Amino acid sequence: MTKVVLVATSATELKGHATGLWIEELAAPYYQFKKAGYDVVIASPAGGAVPIDAGSMAEGFFTGEAKKFMHDAEAFGQLSHSLKLDSIDFTTGVDAIFLCGGHGTSADFVDNAALKSAIETLYAADKIVSAVCHGPTGLPQCNKPDGTPLVKDKVVTGFKDSEEMAVQLQDLVPFMLEAKLKEQGGKYECADDWKSKVCVDGNLITGQNPQSSEECAAAVISALSL
Repeated sequence: MTKVVLVATSATELKGHATGLWIEELAAPYYQFKKAGYDVVIASPAGGAVPIDAGSMAEGFFTGEAKKFMHDAEAFGQLSHSLKLDSIDFTTGVDAIFLCGGHGTSADFVDNAALKSAIETLYAADKIVSAVCHGPTGLPQCNKPDGTPLVKDKVVTGFKDSEEMAVQLQDLVPFMLEAKLKEQGGKYECADDWKSKVCVDGNLITGQNPQSSEECAAAVISALSL
């Protein structure tokens, strides 16, 4: 059975700002992967209960899939008892990793040895590495087998600098994601703010924002079916 590991943040705050997982960015891919018949694992840096950003459950952001997830005992149970990332053996049996967003990733996806190892291991094995919104925050620490930045010369996207400015958290994030991806030699592409955009370059698949999570998951399914 095809196995996908969804990685969520364990961070409840970013420099004093309450945050966590943007629930839609995990819920929508979760159901798409389940529908495709995959074995779906939810993991996080610390393991255990994954904090949810309250903003992602606010009016206008709390999507149908997110609501369904919150009332799904099996799904919410997995989120409440996520596997610790470094307990998973990424050298065997894992076909894809999907980094979910939320500003919590800005706290614990950076300088994270377990996440770096997981991504580099899968990428080198030609498995799927995917990330949406702030999920790509985990990519700049990673290198290709030749030692160059993972995103160098790759068509990529992620939370746009103008979107970060719009939510007024530009002074709290460790780096502006768009700028960082470009700095590392990534061929950054984007849509207008809050419009879906997904980039597929080989086994690296990235989505720009919350609006891109379903399309990003669909791209992963397409890649895994090749």
